[in-house]
Amino acid sequence: MCRKFHGAAFGTLVGVSEFRWLAGQALVREYRADNGTSRLFCTNCGASLAFRSKGAPSDGLEIAIALFDEPVPVKPGAHIYTRYQANWTLIADGLPQYPEGRGE
Repeated sequence: MCRKFHGAAFGTLVGVSEFRWLAGQALVREYRADNGTSRLFCTNCGASLAFRSKGAPSDGLEIAIALFDEPVPVKPGAHIYTRYQANWTLIADGLPQYPEGRGE
């Protein structure tokens, strides 16, 4: 899923709560996958914007860190959806790994 969403081996996301768009919301579209998760993208440029876990509130998103021009003061805390990891990648940083979503 992440490979298709990001066009890369993995994506790095940061969770936010009570999120709201300040501008450009009309350009955002949401794709809901069969597993209940959602992915948001820009209809103008096609950029992957955010991810919403199954059952997450409408204002609870995980934003793609690569969107920000400035450094983001966060560190990875886990690897999720490792069940779908590319066969040519190796996760060896000691962080928790979850085959599906966080804690599943």
